Amino acid sequence: MKEYSPENIRNLAIIGHATVGKTTLAEALLFSAGEVNRQGTVNDGSTVSDYNADEIDRQISISTGLLHCEWKNCKLNLLDTPGYSDFIGEVKGTLRVADLGIIVLNAVSGVEVGTESVWKLADGYSVSTLFFVNRMDKEHADYDKSFAAVQRHFKNKGVQIHMPINPGQDFDSFVDLIKMKLVKYDGSGKYTASEVPDDLKSEAEKLHEKLVELAAESDDELLEKFFEEGSLSENDIKRGLKVGIVKRSLFPVLCGSAARNIGVQHLMDFVTEYGTSPADREPEVAKKAGSGEEIKLPCAVDAPLAMLIFKTVNEEHLGEMSFFRIMSGKLVAGTDVLNATRNVVEKIGQIYLMNGKTRKEIRSLNVGDIGATVKLKDTHTGNTLCDKKKPVVVAGIDFPPPVIRIAVEPKAKGDEDKIFSGLHTLHEQDPTFLVNYDGELHQTIISGQGELHLDIVVRRLKEKFGVDVELVEPKIPYRETVHGRAEVQGKYKKQSGGRGQYGDVWIKIEPQPSGSGFEFVNAIVGGVIPGKFIPAVEKGIKEAMDDGVLAGYQATDVKVTLYDGSYHNVDSSEMAFKVAGSMAFKKAFREAKPVLLEPIYEVEVVVPEEYMGDVMGDISSRRGKISGMESEGHFQIVKAKVPLAELYKYSTTLRSITHGRGIHRRKFASYEVMPHDFTQKIIAAAQE
Repeated sequence: MKEYSPENIRNLAIIGHATVGKTTLAEALLFSAGEVNRQGTVNDGSTVSDYNADEIDRQISISTGLLHCEWKNCKLNLLDTPGYSDFIGEVKGTLRVADLGIIVLNAVSGVEVGTESVWKLADGYSVSTLFFVNRMDKEHADYDKSFAAVQRHFKNKGVQIHMPINPGQDFDSFVDLIKMKLVKYDGSGKYTASEVPDDLKSEAEKLHEKLVELAAESDDELLEKFFEEGSLSENDIKRGLKVGIVKRSLFPVLCGSAARNIGVQHLMDFVTEYGTSPADREPEVAKKAGSGEEIKLPCAVDAPLAMLIFKTVNEEHLGEMSFFRIMSGKLVAGTDVLNATRNVVEKIGQIYLMNGKTRKEIRSLNVGDIGATVKLKDTHTGNTLCDKKKPVVVAGIDFPPPVIRIAVEPKAKGDEDKIFSGLHTLHEQDPTFLVNYDGELHQTIISGQGELHLDIVVRRLKEKFGVDVELVEPKIPYRETVHGRAEVQGKYKKQSGGRGQYGDVWIKIEPQPSGSGFEFVNAIVGGVIPGKFIPAVEKGIKEAMDDGVLAGYQATDVKVTLYDGSYHNVDSSEMAFKVAGSMAFKKAFREAKPVLLEPIYEVEVVVPEEYMGDVMGDISSRRGKISGMESEGHFQIVKAKVPLAELYKYSTTLRSITHGRGIHRRKFASYEVMPHDFTQKIIAAAQE
């Protein structure tokens, strides 16, 4: 494949809610461009981008598919992303390297929760966006309703590019409002253009005038010309639209049917003519390695090389494959580069262009382009590779925090090390998946974006590393504290012939403010306990706190004052005072109104209005407290505080309640006192 200048590259992220036809659109784009000779379908598992067994079995995208084709002397890099919130990390990584987001809408459903999510991500990365209203051939398809929803949700910046004529099962035509032509597709992906019929002219002209106004408003010079002349030429309109799209002051709205290849060629025409290219974007800001000084990377082929690894996958018979975008300079196969993130040198062997699992080896790639390479030794997602003489680090990818945690246990003894090593490797490939061994709970905890996400991880662990695990409910890291005060003696005396053991302490225990931890005060005067034994007393108390008193959970937020005691010249020792300190703490803790604390999480649930009542009822049933609600168009954001113990597999329940249309985020808020009846159950379970 020939080399492309950045002006002739379009990095297109195909994004949107789940099951709106993103993969079908990607397939139609490849077919229309002649990259494939048959348009595959999701139902029969024959699409180019969804080639993994997991994706074919489930008929959904799980990871971003990297595709490419050529259209009118432009190279289109197509990044087909998953729609399920379990795989939102794939979308974030993709938008970090995209220049234009094609947000796919279902013409029947319009703007959905996932639409809102991906638009916010695109907005965060300053990625230009357009909307493709798909499935116009379905019963109840409603372009006008979808366009109105775009206006309502996305700052009233939508601009109609198409005016559909016959939405529904007979859909095959629309008016191109830029060229003012009636476009009719013949069922094979080909179309004819003709004059707009008289009965459609009035409405089409009104929409055309609105388009011209919006194009003029994006550029001061054009706006002045529009006021003077009352209209703009076709070239002026093109210029205004291009400027508005790049500046993100306009969001074009097109329509079609990807499954029937209607409107797909027009979409490709539009992105090649108006879509944002790497050359249109603001220069990438990087930091000099070592100094942190910010510098702008020019979008130039002759500049020093800098590239970002935005995705890592493990392919059978090939090993680890790294997907990258070139932020500056040119990459040539065989080049030694510096991983500035990890300060190691890597050799770029082969460079590939990808169409799903099909690789095409090439010699070089220019700035702005996207490709893949293999067998990098110590490079992972989010790392920067660059010129060894000009080391820079570009911003990585800010992956979302997990929303689900599950414990894993080996099915076969002796697999622990193998499991942890495999899970760590999977984390390197997918940073939205986290793994850690919790020494307090004595469990290996895996965390991710949803139950489906973790199911996929466990399946890959078995397939790639040959180890099987069982998923179990994770323990909850409860805490113990006191609400009262107590003063007690802890005396350890042991005599068994010869030298004995003697330690005697008096301590006072009292509560501390939440989150302040442990404070130890040495108030001994007059040497009633020699100074050399004081640290041993504190150590004994800390060990007792770690072991817990009520139910074996770590104690916290207490102040312990050591104020009196006695010792024996011969029998006293550090060990005796450590035991005495531990005994005193446990006794005092029980007398000072002990309570159990449970972790509380702040939860935000985004749902369509019609599910709000069900969601709030479910939160209340989980001992959650609603703290607020906000409206975002047709969606409601429910804010609540919910005990962690009640959030196990919540993402699955939410999906069931909202038919897949609700998403949630959560983060740790604080520890709060657990209700008495729940406390008794936890204590009883611990005693058993």
